[in-house]
Amino acid sequence: MKKAAVFFGEGFEEVEALTQVDLLRRAGIDVLMVSITDDEFVKGTHGVAVKCDMAFDKNKLKDADAIILPGGMPGTSNLAACVELKELIAEFNNAGKLIAAICAAPSVFGEMGILKGKKACSYPGFEKYLSGAEIEYNSVSHDGNIITSRGVGTAIDFASEIITYLLDKKTASDVLESIVYKK
Repeated sequence: MKKAAVFFGEGFEEVEALTQVDLLRRAGIDVLMVSITDDEFVKGTHGVAVKCDMAFDKNKLKDADAIILPGGMPGTSNLAACVELKELIAEFNNAGKLIAAICAAPSVFGEMGILKGKKACSYPGFEKYLSGAEIEYNSVSHDGNIITSRGVGTAIDFASEIITYLLDKKTASDVLESIVYKK
């Protein structure tokens, strides 16, 4: 079974985070909701508190197949300030494992230099933080082991691309059909 870790920092964008958790679980992917704080409850940018499955523990996450970063503010800034998370992202990227980010969160990859020469997209206005990237304005950009997306309105497309990458296109299509989503 494939395993993905979605990271929650205070001020995360609720729709972007929980859409990934929900749709990936529907696809049969083991999704861990990981708090980067010491508290299992993390509050989103719109005041929705979510109980995560675990606090950050790098050793328990090394066997995951994907890292997913939701956007939101100050959630993205909090993710970017988490040194242990950035170390894990670098390890995953160096191993060719999937790293994915939506909205403002691709800026974390940009700050790390991971997007140099890669296609990427982000929330409008955050393109300047995608250092070295070939900027796209699609709902989702996919280049090698990196998937990025633009925001709340693209969260379902983002999840579909992650499911396709981790499993296959048919499973992604079946999940979208089950929620009555039409592109």
